[in-house]
Amino acid sequence: MTLLGAAQIRELAAALDLKPSKSLGHFVIDSNVCTKIVRIAAVGPTDIEHPENLTVLNQDALTIQSLPIDPTVLVANLPYNVSVPVLLHLLEKFESLRTGVVMVQAEVADRLAAKPGTKEYGIPSVKAAWWAEVKGAGSVSRSVFWPAPNVDSKLVSFTRRQTPGDEVLRRKVFTIIDAAFAQRRKMLRSALSGLYGSSSSAEEILKRADIDPTLRGEALEISSFCAIAAVAPDIF
Repeated sequence: MTLLGAAQIRELAAALDLKPSKSLGHFVIDSNVCTKIVRIAAVGPTDIEHPENLTVLNQDALTIQSLPIDPTVLVANLPYNVSVPVLLHLLEKFESLRTGVVMVQAEVADRLAAKPGTKEYGIPSVKAAWWAEVKGAGSVSRSVFWPAPNVDSKLVSFTRRQTPGDEVLRRKVFTIIDAAFAQRRKMLRSALSGLYGSSSSAEEILKRADIDPTLRGEALEISSFCAIAAVAPDIF
């Protein structure tokens, strides 16, 4: 199969009297980028033989609630303002989704793939780690889009792994994560005081979880948040 190049796409659009606008989205006109995305998404012979298990989402195809199949591989170009919640929702909704790659705004990609201790590390980073290993997979110049956006993009790949617990634990962990990063410059004993009544109560829980109460949320991996949830009282 031959992929269309930028000149061919523009000629085809002109023949059809199509005029892309930034308000309606951006076409990827570099076939090399498309090939790279498919390669990173690990689309293999099994997926080609069973294309019903391969889901491709674009900016105008976000009918997530009613997807007709359970995908195993995801290739997605997600709108910047909804990319994180959409990805998290897909991982939660489709247990069959085992691997994929998304193209998002560069700063969003950095947050999704961030590691503890970095300034980009936050709620998206930790919550995504509940379901999958997330990695940066390369940069995408704004010049590959038509019309060109005002920002650069990056690719993020993910591979599903066993979750640390069931849905009850997940909701508890996510509540703790939200509290820890709501005031990210505060130490955990202070950031979690609202959940547990006081700083001293939060400190006691953190010590039982073998977590230093003077740390900040940005220092903890998903396993540490699970450890807190395991010893903390129910908060629902």
